[in-house]
Amino acid sequence: MIRTQIQLTDDLAEHIKDAAAREHVSMAEMIRRAVARFLETSSKPEAGDRYERALAAAGRFRSGRRSLSARHDAEFAEAARR
Repeated sequence: MIRTQIQLTDDLAEHIKDAAAREHVSMAEMIRRAVARFLETSSKPEAGDRYERALAAAGRFRSGRRSLSARHDAEFAEAARR
């Protein structure tokens, strides 16, 4: 494991401490569990999902760039790689 240091608000620290006591684990374990759960639920969308979202958004906003209509394929390809 890698040791790291974080700063918590007093209120958040107290909530974590109480939850850890209820679960009979350390505060560090509670934080590890919370981070793991967050990462599981907020995973990066797959390439196909990003493509579908990009298609749904196409034409809805103004970019302010005049060359966008001429370079739309290149701009879209670059955005899809991100």
